[in-house]
Amino acid sequence: MIDVMDPIDLATVDSPIGKLTVAARGSKVCLVHFGTVSKYVRSCLAAWYPGVQVRAGDDPGGAVSVLSRYFGGDLTSLDEIDVELHGTSFQQRVWKALRTVTVGTTTSYAELAGRVGSPSAVRAVGAANGANPVAVVLPCHRIIGSSGSLTGYGGGLDRKRWLLNHEGVSRLLF
Repeated sequence: MIDVMDPIDLATVDSPIGKLTVAARGSKVCLVHFGTVSKYVRSCLAAWYPGVQVRAGDDPGGAVSVLSRYFGGDLTSLDEIDVELHGTSFQQRVWKALRTVTVGTTTSYAELAGRVGSPSAVRAVGAANGANPVAVVLPCHRIIGSSGSLTGYGGGLDRKRWLLNHEGVSRLLF
């Protein structure tokens, strides 16, 4: 069980898509961010966990090891990572639904809106997707336009394309 004052472990690791910053509280990953530790990362952690110590860690929540396996070809390993999310109830529904989009597949923002019970909330689903605090692990890269085209991605379309290619997705209009 995680204590409310458990410290946040933080690490920056190299990956095929660039540096990733990973943060976890105990066994639960709360952040995977493209790039190194930044003011943005520190402000998110401070907002989510006021007064909690942030310290360097080698493998926060075991996520560094799992991400290494994922990038090495064990594509289903991401499902092993337990997450702790901070967002609105709608965002949390969208983020939970992202995990239902399996490796090697994609879905559209409209389809995802339907999955969360809000078929007319396509833009809100897009905004929640864009606010995903645990990139790669919660596979927002698997969400594409209704036409099959790549659309916005917080990590950039090159990273999204790389991740989808890595996962064997071939039905895209690149």
